[in-house]
Amino acid sequence: MAVIPFRHVAALTAVALLAAGCGLSEEIERERNPERTADAAPEGGPTGGASGVPTAPGLGSRTPIPVEEETVPDAPTSSCPASGVRIEPGMVDAAMGLRAMSVTLTNCGKRAYRLNGYPGLSVLDEHREPLDVQILQGPKPVTQMDDPGPHPVTLKRGESAYTALVWRNTVTDTTTTAVSGTYLEVTPAKGARKATVTPQGRIDLGNTGRIGTTAWQKSPTSDAGAGRPTAPAPSTPPS
Repeated sequence: MAVIPFRHVAALTAVALLAAGCGLSEEIERERNPERTADAAPEGGPTGGASGVPTAPGLGSRTPIPVEEETVPDAPTSSCPASGVRIEPGMVDAAMGLRAMSVTLTNCGKRAYRLNGYPGLSVLDEHREPLDVQILQGPKPVTQMDDPGPHPVTLKRGESAYTALVWRNTVTDTTTTAVSGTYLEVTPAKGARKATVTPQGRIDLGNTGRIGTTAWQKSPTSDAGAGRPTAPAPSTPPS
């Protein structure tokens, strides 16, 4: 998988957070320090806990492609899978029980690539077997977060789009085994090829068993070599 310079990731993170309004940064800060005052300076950067940064199948797509599963290998930025798109996970940002992460899709093919709606997702264990996880189209009821909703997104060669994922690592029943995923299977649109990616941090769901996701939206910077955005951040108290 392509290694993206940190300075590029940081720049896109800042732009994505501004575009998301009050967003995930306020929620994460509130969960880290619930008693902070208006004069308290916010902490910077993600916690050091989980380092490493998807929704129901059936997304709209104007150009269906036969369903085929492929695993995204580690490769230089110049490489391009047979599907014509690179799918890459961002770092997992954590604050107490709340988790957030982005998944970026970059068009590296020769033709325009069209998206419309939410990605199809499946959380896999270390053996690449699917786990029982509910994928929500929209970040609620996990948390409050800006979601553009389904809308057409057309990517020219070199342009990118991203979706933000949120979940909570909460254990409410000690008699059940907490869910922790190792891989994500991503279907960009209905009929498109699937890609299996490895998040930069585990998908630790506790026993909440659900992930909320936003619809695909164009990345603030569409330069394929400029990195990928970090997920914008939720803004409600823990549920």
